[in-house]
Amino acid sequence: MMVHSNDSPILTIVVPCYNEEEVLLETTIRLSRILRGLVANKQISSLSSVLYVDDGSKDRTWESISEFNLTYPEISGLKLARNVGHQNALLAGLLHAKETSDCVISIDADLQDDVDVIPEFISKYKEGNDIVYGVRSDRSTDTFFKRKSANIFYKGLRLLGVNLVFNHADYRLMSRRALNGLERYREVNLFLRGIVPLIGYKSTKVYYERNKRFAGESKYPLRKMISFALDGVTSFSVSPIRFITMMGMLFFLLSIITAVYVLASKFNGNAVSGWSSLMISIWFIGGVQLVSMGMIGEYIGKIYKEVKDRPKYTEEIKLDALVISMEEERCLIEIS
Repeated sequence: MMVHSNDSPILTIVVPCYNEEEVLLETTIRLSRILRGLVANKQISSLSSVLYVDDGSKDRTWESISEFNLTYPEISGLKLARNVGHQNALLAGLLHAKETSDCVISIDADLQDDVDVIPEFISKYKEGNDIVYGVRSDRSTDTFFKRKSANIFYKGLRLLGVNLVFNHADYRLMSRRALNGLERYREVNLFLRGIVPLIGYKSTKVYYERNKRFAGESKYPLRKMISFALDGVTSFSVSPIRFITMMGMLFFLLSIITAVYVLASKFNGNAVSGWSSLMISIWFIGGVQLVSMGMIGEYIGKIYKEVKDRPKYTEEIKLDALVISMEEERCLIEIS
């Protein structure tokens, strides 16, 4: 494990990729420019690098990463044996980079997150922050639906007791100490936006304007967004189960009141309620029961996955960055 000065820490930028061949060249150019600028200004070590994690892409993403590894000395790559999802691919990169880095920044490949604020991340890290969250200052580039659904998502999780950083995705810096803390969370159903705040080390925020996607299509369609939101709710809060319990108690009390009313009506000779109201009640209560059983099933399913303790990812190929220190570079120049 490397130990480096805090004045020029070893930084690794982790970029999970899934079918990103259209944008990867521009991403490489921009991240390399930022990295080399920080090295030139002695803000980070010359051993710093960019780590692309190929999450089982079906296009030429890995071929592109391999080519960049040969032409850009700071580019490294990690290819997963199959598609394991964004969160697991990101975790694979973070834990892989942790062993040779003082701090790690995670960012998506689509260039929607502003790479020009990375120097500010480094400054905040040098001030003693173990975690620096990248927070969007506005969501004007999002569609109306995505903007509203995101607000509902964040506010809903907060109401359920989940400690989330509002308008923060997975653009963040984490120190090695914070990553060691993250590694202790062994759960299979990953929701890093909820886990990272639980680590508890000193943190701060960097605000930036979110850009439009540089090229290609979003890898998060509505189906994945709903699944991601469901993971966030069921992985961090038992409030839905408690809500179901309260509803059950409420319907139990209502059934007692209804029984008393029916008995009183019978003894007084009043007409019994008609078939329509009876059927509506049956269908309503049946629907509530089905929803309740479905929610409980979500939790049981997660327990089932946790007890199996399967590995989150499998590494297939690893490419190391061709980064040399300034002294080694000077020696090579003298020899030549």
